Amino acid sequence: MWQRFTLSDLRTIGHYLGVLILFMAVALAVPFAVACVFQEWKPAANYLLAVGISLVLGSALRLLRIAPARLTRRQALAVTGLAWIVLAFIAAIPLFMSGHYNRFMDALFEGVSGLTTTGASLTIDLDHLSNADNTWRFMMHLLGGLGLIVVALSLGLFGKRSGASLYNSEGRSDHLVPNVVQTAQFIAKFALFFIIIATAILTVVLSLAGIEPVRAFLHSCWLSVSAFMTSGFTPMSQSVMYYHSFPLEVVLMLLMLAGSVSFTLHAELRRGRVMAFFRDLEVRTMLVWLAVVTCVLAASLSVSLSFNDLPSMLRRGVFMILSSFSTTGFQNITSNQMVGVFSSGAFIMLAVCMAVGGSAGSTAGGLKLLRMGIMAKSIVSTVKEALAPDSARVVVTYYRLGRRRVSPDIVKEAMTVFVLYVSTYTIGALVGIAHGYDAIQAIFESVSMASNGGLTSGIVAPDMPLSLEVFYIFEMWAGRLEFVTLIAIVVELVVSVVPDSLRHRAAARGGDR
Repeated sequence: MWQRFTLSDLRTIGHYLGVLILFMAVALAVPFAVACVFQEWKPAANYLLAVGISLVLGSALRLLRIAPARLTRRQALAVTGLAWIVLAFIAAIPLFMSGHYNRFMDALFEGVSGLTTTGASLTIDLDHLSNADNTWRFMMHLLGGLGLIVVALSLGLFGKRSGASLYNSEGRSDHLVPNVVQTAQFIAKFALFFIIIATAILTVVLSLAGIEPVRAFLHSCWLSVSAFMTSGFTPMSQSVMYYHSFPLEVVLMLLMLAGSVSFTLHAELRRGRVMAFFRDLEVRTMLVWLAVVTCVLAASLSVSLSFNDLPSMLRRGVFMILSSFSTTGFQNITSNQMVGVFSSGAFIMLAVCMAVGGSAGSTAGGLKLLRMGIMAKSIVSTVKEALAPDSARVVVTYYRLGRRRVSPDIVKEAMTVFVLYVSTYTIGALVGIAHGYDAIQAIFESVSMASNGGLTSGIVAPDMPLSLEVFYIFEMWAGRLEFVTLIAIVVELVVSVVPDSLRHRAAARGGDR
């Protein structure tokens, strides 16, 4: 069943990784230009060096195969899975050279967090980070939120021959228009439209709040990218609290909600199919889920002395619900308030919201609402089958761009990913507990990392143990790939390394059983 990666496979994989690294060089030119505009010469030198490294490494990998054939599914999975780590190493180079990270691993953590749109940060003295470095952090969010492959496809870097296999390997199956490249372009253009409109609105809001126009524009652009990409980085260490602006929080909430809705459903609204949008299983699951968690959180906050009045409950509670549900990670309360002032029920509710996440095909992380809806439909199907006569044939359907049947294969896929996520949440919590952290905080942090949620209870910090930091990097990577791609890569690599004699012996033992 499983085959080795041949030398030809590795050369093809290297070629496509080289294309992505060369594209990274183009992306690095953006913060370089910002550094030149603001006369930040040390950051400019850092980004120029990173551009040079990317050009040399990318060109060398591309030369491994001048004219690659169409990518197979195995090769596409390897390219997609490895790209998130390889590009994170490139992204970490200028960040580490900024002097705002204790060690290179902290900068790598920041790179993985940025590209996977987790939003957890290990930056030291974030408030005084250069404009160039901040621009790069949010560029990573933009690239990672849209999807590295989607961005590359939208620019025509891979062409049409290998586009479909790469697009599907990133966990996407939504084809908004017949052509994969055009679908990627639609996603990129749609996201940029939201970001541009939000940037204009927030620039006005922050300017009226007394922030100088240029700084207001930069912060507005960065926050808009982070909100719609459901990412979580902010240019200030106090997150959204720094601005003390209710209008800004309202705009960010709308952006987070829009970012957590599938691009497929956005396309339905754009075509005027409003009823199809509200009939969708994922939308109905979202509305029910948000209503339930809001009521539970309100009940939990009612026992808190700091947030039991209605205005505070609405402003803090609703914002934190949307931030955790969309896996953005913005905070309008401090981590100490979240751990110490929030009731334990409200604290756990935020973790549950991150664990579930937003819509499939959106920029949000987590289990995804579509899978939760399908599992709920599966329970309904099981109950109906138990109550129906033996001769009856039970069929349960759901609406997703047309009427679909809840088939065993769909339920199997949803349950498999559910088990993998829950297992990772649990293992991550045990790793945190083993490092001496409180159990509830360890659970919260593990869920935040694996769901790419970004909210932190205080464990993620520059002085965190190196071994825990490495495991959290793995969780962010695995959660972004939704495990299937990651497991496929690991199996392929193991099979490629294990000698043939051992493989044949294991296969023979399996056949004897």
